[in-house]
Amino acid sequence: MQSKLPDTGTTIFAVMSSLAEECNAINLSQGYPSFNPDQALLDLVTHYLNSDGNQYAPMVGVPKLRRAIAEKVALLYGREIDPDHEITVCDGATEGLFSAIQATVHPGDEVIVFDPAYDSYEPAIRLAGGTAVHVPLVETDENPDYHIDWDRLKAAINERTRLLIFNFPHNPTGVILNASDLDTLAEIIRETDAYLLSDEVYEHIVFDGAQFHSFIRHDELWERTFVVSSFGKTYHATGWKVGYCVAPARLTEEFRKIHQWVCYAVVTPIQHALGDYMSQSPGHYAELPRFYAAKRDRFCELLKDSRFTLRPARGTFFQILDYSKITDIDDVSYAKQLTREIGVASIPISVFCEQPLTSRQLRFCFAKDDKMLEQAAAKLCQL
Repeated sequence: MQSKLPDTGTTIFAVMSSLAEECNAINLSQGYPSFNPDQALLDLVTHYLNSDGNQYAPMVGVPKLRRAIAEKVALLYGREIDPDHEITVCDGATEGLFSAIQATVHPGDEVIVFDPAYDSYEPAIRLAGGTAVHVPLVETDENPDYHIDWDRLKAAINERTRLLIFNFPHNPTGVILNASDLDTLAEIIRETDAYLLSDEVYEHIVFDGAQFHSFIRHDELWERTFVVSSFGKTYHATGWKVGYCVAPARLTEEFRKIHQWVCYAVVTPIQHALGDYMSQSPGHYAELPRFYAAKRDRFCELLKDSRFTLRPARGTFFQILDYSKITDIDDVSYAKQLTREIGVASIPISVFCEQPLTSRQLRFCFAKDDKMLEQAAAKLCQL
């Protein structure tokens, strides 16, 4: 068989998680919590599993869940969304991203992604017949955090640019955008026909009093944007694989043409449970910044006497550690070495980039219980 993705191997998340299991290592690689969702949400799922909620859901999602999403969007981002024509429940955020790309990109089109870029973007672009154009995020003396080089972005846009994919709060670096960034982007693309895909799965996990600026909030950007988010990240239930896409009606119509053939419908009892839980516990997501900031701060404090260097993440539940003072071997090799030799698994940053990195950085997930973080940090401090 001729492969459609001949140079694509197994995702690094599967590779490192498998290695962690093989070595009985503490797995801080793949981004999932080590704790369960709220018991009240689990009870709701159990209720619907044991009632009449086990047949196909509507293709676009259970109505009460779409209404709950619309209410949240109005409350947080100030936009009234039509739950019938502008919200689609997806089989995880990854399916939402895939369907948006397939709905938008045609053979010969170019899609701009920002490196380090989440590894599902480029395969989806290639399967649509498009080409990924990698624009690296940069670190400068004036701004040591990763950020967009707007001049470089402007230079990358041309008549073939069909889509730009954004992911903020950013996986793996944890950086966020501010309101002026969205205004700058609007100015750059104003005279183009490009669409936007905003991967906002970490929308509720921002720290230090920062505000998350969804593309939904920005009037000009909203008109050309697919926004994808994740219940798994918000409710500590990544294994449920339930997400959603919010987009203007004309974009949602095209999105659903793809979505219906990718998965048709999403698991029914969990949709019902999430709809109820969002109405009954609307403040859950408001507690996430405090909850995860405490874990970030604990992890960073535990590492203060290590040989790693770090800047505390501004969002997500990932922390980047720079190991330049320890060794100069490449990050993929070092991530595997740490997993085998000290029993802590991480994700190398270079796998998210088209061009080789000069920095030496690994990503660690701190969405874990305190004991696990303490054990992992103790091992890392021995280096």
